[in-house]
Amino acid sequence: MIIGYMRPFFEDPTCEKQVKILETYETDEVRTEEHSSSKRRYVLDQLLEDIRPGDIILVSHLYVLADSTRHLIDVLNSLDTKQAYLLSIRENIDTRQALDQSFREIVQHLVALQSDVVSMATREGLSKAKELGKQTGRPRKPDENVKRAIDMYQSKQYSLADIREQTGISKSTLYRYLEH
Repeated sequence: MIIGYMRPFFEDPTCEKQVKILETYETDEVRTEEHSSSKRRYVLDQLLEDIRPGDIILVSHLYVLADSTRHLIDVLNSLDTKQAYLLSIRENIDTRQALDQSFREIVQHLVALQSDVVSMATREGLSKAKELGKQTGRPRKPDENVKRAIDMYQSKQYSLADIREQTGISKSTLYRYLEH
């Protein structure tokens, strides 16, 4: 039995992309997590309980299945105990067969998984901050301070060190504003 597993995440909140990928395989059943959180993965936990020898869990990519290398190892151990298998499409991993990948390729997949975990969390955090109206990135200098620094510079009565000391505007920031 081939069981597809999906869960929403920042770049695919409705699992549409995952559906398209999983449709390229014949699945007997598809189970979908209701939320993107790494905690309380009830559907995955139930799937790992229900799985039978010879069953295959099909995922679009490893990040959908596991949130860390430790979590991936735990899932793989559960599958191994149940004599079940994993098929990850993006990474071309099929645990039914002996690996034809080098150790370097396997490590690259693990690094990509960790990178995906960090990237998704960062993007989600930035998105939530924007929704709350928070500014992201480096704070801008107050405009009146910049204007004062430019006036001081153009008066030619102050050194760059004096301008920095009085306004807090660095030489590079001042030059960047002068270019515009």
